[in-house]
Amino acid sequence: MISERAKESLGRIFSGAARSRLPARDGDPCEVVELRGEPPPHAQVVVLTISSMQFRLLLLLHFDDDAPMRDYYVGEAERTLTEAFMEVANLCCGAMNQQLVQHFADLGMSTPYALSSACVPYLVTLKPNYVARYDVTINGAVRVGATLCVCASAPIDFDAGESVEADSGGELELF
Repeated sequence: MISERAKESLGRIFSGAARSRLPARDGDPCEVVELRGEPPPHAQVVVLTISSMQFRLLLLLHFDDDAPMRDYYVGEAERTLTEAFMEVANLCCGAMNQQLVQHFADLGMSTPYALSSACVPYLVTLKPNYVARYDVTINGAVRVGATLCVCASAPIDFDAGESVEADSGGELELF
């Protein structure tokens, strides 16, 4: 069971992490909107996991390999959009992990991996206790979908507070 207060806290933690880590450049506007239904379809998904003794949180970031995404995240670099976006996704999940570790000891975070969006409907087989979906728009043109999927093995109740913003420091965490 996940309390309403914990669900609201997870939403604030994700929104703060998305606003601080998904924009490629400081000052780029980032709008995060919680969706009530299914997110718009995207072709690819980057998945990361934060795990504790009480829960497993999957962060799925959905995107399309289109011109606005490539221009924004890759530019002239010699790497794929998936490689570039996995780095950004890792920063976003790391910011969430930093906030969650204040409430849960011994968290572990996976490295990002890419999947086809055809895998997303199979989340139900995990029997999640909580699923939230978001639409993220950066610079008015770059669209990223997000899904938080939480599977709890114990009751989860915490309050992250009203003002949850990820630390903008560039520290390196080793796992």
